[in-house]
Amino acid sequence: MARIAVLQAENRQLAERVVKLEEELALARSHRFAPKSEKHVDRLFNEAEQVADEDDAGSEDGNVVDLPDTGFPSTEKKPEGKKRGRKALPEHLPRERVEYDLPEDQKACPCCRHRMHHMGEAITEQLHIEVKAKVLQNVRFKYACRHCDRTGINTPVVIAPMPAQPLPGSIATASTLAFALVHKYVDGTPLYRLSQAFERAGVPVSRGALGHWVIGSSEKHLSRIYDALKLRLRSQALIHGDETTVQVLKEKDREATSTSFMWAYRSGEESNEPIVLLDYQPGRGQIYPQAFLGDYRGILMSDGYTAWRTLAGATHVGCMAHSRRRFVDALKARKKGGGPPEQALKFFEQLYRVEGQVRNEKPDKGETQADCIRRFRQQHSVPILNALKAWLDDIAPKVLPDSKIGDAVSYTLNQWEYLTRYTEDGRMPIDNNLLERDIRIFATGRKSWLFSDTVDGARASAVIYSLMLTCRACGVEPLAYLRYVLSELPQRATDADITDLLPFNFAKTAAA
Repeated sequence: MARIAVLQAENRQLAERVVKLEEELALARSHRFAPKSEKHVDRLFNEAEQVADEDDAGSEDGNVVDLPDTGFPSTEKKPEGKKRGRKALPEHLPRERVEYDLPEDQKACPCCRHRMHHMGEAITEQLHIEVKAKVLQNVRFKYACRHCDRTGINTPVVIAPMPAQPLPGSIATASTLAFALVHKYVDGTPLYRLSQAFERAGVPVSRGALGHWVIGSSEKHLSRIYDALKLRLRSQALIHGDETTVQVLKEKDREATSTSFMWAYRSGEESNEPIVLLDYQPGRGQIYPQAFLGDYRGILMSDGYTAWRTLAGATHVGCMAHSRRRFVDALKARKKGGGPPEQALKFFEQLYRVEGQVRNEKPDKGETQADCIRRFRQQHSVPILNALKAWLDDIAPKVLPDSKIGDAVSYTLNQWEYLTRYTEDGRMPIDNNLLERDIRIFATGRKSWLFSDTVDGARASAVIYSLMLTCRACGVEPLAYLRYVLSELPQRATDADITDLLPFNFAKTAAA
């Protein structure tokens, strides 16, 4: 009997491992071949047999529950579709008339041969772009004294001064530096491709020179703005935090294949001073956010990674999207779909519908917007969360711990205190998607340039990416911003006030 029990236990373990491996295979295939969107779209049509199978599976599991009725509308108005057709060219672009007229011998009427009169114009518009490079000759007039030349021992020569340049001795103007930085950090063009583009334009600029432009711009000038933004960020009431990988080839005492990290920080969506900062670090330890944020006492939104939770003075909030994503993966890993993952996603769908509506709610008299959001969440979100918690507690013993659904359930229960804290304060967001969207720009660029060559290059990238992402958050055109900043900063002393050069203040100046 003991032998039978051992064999049964082994068989059970093997069966569980087969289930886990099948889920991993299904999820890998989904990530490779299926659409990447995590949107949960109700199926409009199912074969009758499939519907019956799923209904039977749901009744067997006993996991089908009704969402609580909180008075929230059961259906949403579908957003109006975008108008089709080509958009008109922007009004702010200059217009140049190119006129086409009939030859004189064709201005006679084709019917009666009398001369026709000019009755109007038919105007069509095309977008015309020219990229031109030119050489600025900086001519400094020199002056000398005739009298001293005739009678003196030394003849003084005075040369007209030039404004301080971003990179003294370099051929690059502020506009050229801005052009190169935007192409690399906004458009994701690697430096070797940018060098090839210069070559095609008849301007030979080596990859090494471009690298010096990037690092020099960052270390001499843009890091000053980065440091000022860092101080401003620490004073914000809410900060989003996340991290992503980066590879640096030449780092002391480390292999070229070692994984380093870009730690990302962002102000809240409603902040009057939008700030996005990246911080390059060689590791993923808790010392890095602690050093960056110091004794921060505000609200910190992050995923379940424990390094963020070591900031003792902050109020920590968990990311609901991370929990939801695990149930999406569990649904993709199932052979037939439906089941517990489908049920969980219905809870999340309703929670996010509440968030979509709460921003449109108007505060009552004497009520702040944050208080209004909290009241709305307490009425509609809290009952859904309570039902979700009861459902998770009920299903937890019934799922395999090593399965995708088991991982999703255990993660959500372990993070429950942080995931639900957003309902207690209207300033708190439900998830970290705001910062994840910003990091996606860095991740997309990383697919092109793959790695940083040196630590200095990685730090320079962190600074410049930070300014570009902050410009994006502030609605500032990055090329115009960098042109202005790289022209202005060299004229200011290192201890001068540069508040007006921060992107959110530059936006106000540009608007004025």
